[in-house]
Amino acid sequence: MARALWKGTISFGLVTIPVDLHVAVESREELSFHLLHQKDGSRIDYKRFCSKEDVEVPWKEIVKGYEYGKGRYVQLSDQDFARARVEGTQTFAIRAFVPAKDIDALYFDHPYYLAPSGKGGVKAYALLRDALEQTGRVGIGTIVLRQREHLAALEPAGRALALTTMRFSHELRSPKSLAVPQGGGYAKRELAMATQLIEALASGWDPTAYKDTYTEVLRQVIKQKISGKRITPVAAKRPAPVTDLRAALEQSLKSPRQHLVALEGGRRERRKKRRRAA
Repeated sequence: MARALWKGTISFGLVTIPVDLHVAVESREELSFHLLHQKDGSRIDYKRFCSKEDVEVPWKEIVKGYEYGKGRYVQLSDQDFARARVEGTQTFAIRAFVPAKDIDALYFDHPYYLAPSGKGGVKAYALLRDALEQTGRVGIGTIVLRQREHLAALEPAGRALALTTMRFSHELRSPKSLAVPQGGGYAKRELAMATQLIEALASGWDPTAYKDTYTEVLRQVIKQKISGKRITPVAAKRPAPVTDLRAALEQSLKSPRQHLVALEGGRRERRKKRRRAA
């Protein structure tokens, strides 16, 4: 098993559960790029220079500093960060159990898994997991990770407990300044048809049905460029603007999934062409 990122305890009431925190997300298989000098194709290198002495500085001489005034810094060492430990540094203390449906998705940030640390916490771990599942609530508290305190939510994830870091309320911007419609402006019949269309396209959640097609296409472009083949750009298809909302809804309801099938068919055809070209 991978090394735990954090070791501590979950606490609720007088119950404490020793746990280990593990990553829940795999690193994306992204294509990495380097900056090159267009003239000769050589790598662009970044160096750490002292702005006062105009010399390169090795990592061992670099420290963290906080700017408390214009051009005025105070240096912080590892010992200083250690002194800043708060009471909950090694504890996720659940302050409240909140209905999961009441939390806006905008608040959620990064997921982790928790596993019981040692046999002593197994029973309490299972008890908390099943109680959360039964009540439909999540445990809300704070946790310190990487020298920062995070709001976090604890919830069941199958047989495991998942802890997801969250954004504090002051970190979310208000949409009040956006030019969004205040009222509806549509007819009741249009709302009924939109609801009907949503129901017609409703399905269960299948995360495996969604792929990173952009990276796939970009990878093929890179292969073609390496082999010296001519790259033919795919024309971007723009949907026609809707001039008659009701007519668009009525047409969509006649064959709600037809445009999705056609879109997927087009993707398959483009993939076949790229494979033939490769």
